[in-house]
Amino acid sequence: MTASQPRVGLFVTCLVDFFRPTIGLAAVKLLQDAGCLVEVPALQTCCGQPAYNNGGRANAKKLARQVVGAFAHYDYVVVPSGSCAGMLSQHLPPLFLDEPQMQATARDLAAKTYELIVFLTDMLEIDAIRASYEGVVTYHDACAGLRELGIKQQPRKLLADVENLELKEMADTETCCGFGGTFCVKLT
Repeated sequence: MTASQPRVGLFVTCLVDFFRPTIGLAAVKLLQDAGCLVEVPALQTCCGQPAYNNGGRANAKKLARQVVGAFAHYDYVVVPSGSCAGMLSQHLPPLFLDEPQMQATARDLAAKTYELIVFLTDMLEIDAIRASYEGVVTYHDACAGLRELGIKQQPRKLLADVENLELKEMADTETCCGFGGTFCVKLT
């Protein structure tokens, strides 16, 4: 590890862990290729978003405490999911309003948490990739990434650099795909 090599804790997410582990492996490769030292903490667990969105603040707080402990010592926390990145960066600190010390630790974690593409483009300033794909593709904006985190141009910027790829915007690219379920509901 060099002095300039950022130490990244990859928050894998439940969906990636259980259903699409290849996404986690690809995220590790992207981050390593970008010069990061990547670790996947064994103690990580669900970010607590399902409980949080359904009013289960006590359960969300319990999960959040474990996540904060597992990731506190990394330079950055990178998440291959807008909704989980939003939970960690936007909603963890308010869970600890009654615990000022824990809230400060959660705030520190929130400040160094990034969705994967945003981390690559905005933090590491990657603007060119060596890839080729012969065909036409589109990009559908994920609701949490777009609305909660403001992710819009970063994925398109990287796709535009792929050799032989033709990027075409689809109609209603910002329309919800319907996956959200209770993820789109925030009970306060």
